[in-house]
Amino acid sequence: MRMIATRVCAGSHAPTWGPMGGYAFPRRRGNERKFLDHFVQDFSDNRPGRWIRQSRIGPATGDLAALASGFLMPLAFAPFGFYGLSIVGLALFFRVLMGAAPARAFWRGWLFGIAMFGVGVFWIHESFKFAAVALPLALLLTGALIGVLALYPALFGFFAALWSRRSPMGQGSPPSALADTAFTALLILPAGWVLQEWVRGWFSSGFPWLQIGYAHTDSPLAGLAPLFGVYGVGWVASVSAGVLLLAFQLIAQNESTIRKRLLQVLALLVLTGGLWGGSARIDPGIGISPVGAPIDVALIQGNIPQDRKWLFSQRQPTLDHYLSMTRQQTESDLVVWPETALPGFYHQFADFTARLRWDAYRDGPDILLGAPTLDGESGQYFNSVAAITGAGESFYHKRHLVPFGEYLPMAGILQGILDFLDIPMSDFSAGPPVQAPFRAAGQIIGASVCYEASFGSDVIASLPQATLLVNISNEAWFGDSLGPHQNLQMARMRARESGRYLLRATNTGITAIIDPQGRVTARAPQFQASVLTGTVTGMGGATPYARHGNRIVVSALLIVLVIGVFARSNYYRQARQGAMKCLLGIALFLLIQGLESGGNAFQRGGHGYGLPIQRMEDNEGLLTGLEVFA
Repeated sequence: MRMIATRVCAGSHAPTWGPMGGYAFPRRRGNERKFLDHFVQDFSDNRPGRWIRQSRIGPATGDLAALASGFLMPLAFAPFGFYGLSIVGLALFFRVLMGAAPARAFWRGWLFGIAMFGVGVFWIHESFKFAAVALPLALLLTGALIGVLALYPALFGFFAALWSRRSPMGQGSPPSALADTAFTALLILPAGWVLQEWVRGWFSSGFPWLQIGYAHTDSPLAGLAPLFGVYGVGWVASVSAGVLLLAFQLIAQNESTIRKRLLQVLALLVLTGGLWGGSARIDPGIGISPVGAPIDVALIQGNIPQDRKWLFSQRQPTLDHYLSMTRQQTESDLVVWPETALPGFYHQFADFTARLRWDAYRDGPDILLGAPTLDGESGQYFNSVAAITGAGESFYHKRHLVPFGEYLPMAGILQGILDFLDIPMSDFSAGPPVQAPFRAAGQIIGASVCYEASFGSDVIASLPQATLLVNISNEAWFGDSLGPHQNLQMARMRARESGRYLLRATNTGITAIIDPQGRVTARAPQFQASVLTGTVTGMGGATPYARHGNRIVVSALLIVLVIGVFARSNYYRQARQGAMKCLLGIALFLLIQGLESGGNAFQRGGHGYGLPIQRMEDNEGLLTGLEVFA
């Protein structure tokens, strides 16, 4: 590590370089010392002959640290679940960005992204073998996706480095180096990080995998989900990473006594403990209450091999398989089959579905099943959920389609390339943006298909009307990889955000029943044909997140960054301290309001990854042109 020494001359008021590229100014004396000065101390000292030793991270060391922090991040997510590593990894990443040149910070951000996504979503390449894509090409395409995703942390690093570089100072005394570090570590970097995750979650259809909030599905911070959703959880986790960074800076600085440094670190720990402890005490049932009688449910995991799923010769055996498993559930009120359980268009199985309707009419269970549906007039086809009850049929058509899996974006540009590479693509149509929930088994069902459960805004679209959430999926595409575990974790966050039971029926796993607190109450083993049974209760009302979505958190993130820009454009210490005190005041006000409304707010005591598809074999010629990513 390269060490730089800067001499501070007695009585001099000229700025000197402080830690991590900031300016250091002589300390303020006497009564001018403010509250924040006791929390974040200057590194400068105007005693004669005093040398200030400052450490900087060398280029190679910083690059390796960026890679290491990226490798840590996937271990925080399912199936590993070491959520504390998300705090450590992000804190280390923040550290290597501060003080780096923008170009170097961009490079380090890209390295971080390559490591994080390279380990965390490499499972995507598993799907290509079902589309007969050669392994080298599959690895190349997966690598290209990882490289593109790594641009998000790279751009974050670039702007973080721009922020940490000081503009020329005007009149007056700017903040000390450590005050600037505190402002950046606790406010600017966490807000910027979560904002780029939000952009990644919707831009170009969105890719929300490995967003830091999901790592905390089982941590105390998950208590924030009903209030602010996964981005609110991620924001507090990112602030915790900033606290860790600042604590190490306080310990490392040598311009104050050990006692003072310990008190500063203790103050940070108390702040963090308050955030985590308060999050754990938030009532998971805020805004919701049970409605109606409990119902018995059965989730069918057919375990149909992906390479046989669409063979014409397997149609009747597949139907017999699902029908046999369903008719054993005589005591169930609702039976759920996975995505595209019917191996063809829904209308091709009219006799079969009529038999299911008759069973439901004779006091059998209502059935939800996945199937491709065809609009005979427009020629459009949809990835759908059909509700078969004694009263008839109703449908939900998937709205949020998988790019490169269910439809081809920029088809005019890319179609020729894909034809040359012989990679088939499907051409599903998106369902209407507004679709009413349907009724089954005495419940109002909010349905989603695979990829849609990865997006909170998609799931809450059916609320507050829906009393029960159902997600159907087919994850045979991804084999025994990290993918199904990560997808289950995201579904658990959806249940907690919405305050609803969520039934997740899949072809090969992981099939699960999730309660309104995001806990898995029952789970079927992967890669086994099985029926998962349980009892669930419909929930009415709406959590704050279900009512407001991501608007509150995204607005708050933007406000923080705007305040930061304002404070940076005014070079005076008072502006920076005023901004921090204002934000602390807002946080305290919100905390008091939450405590005053304690009966409500606090307790009293898809896959969807841009993938190729698999063609359906159809001896009848009825499925010409239909390729299914399901």
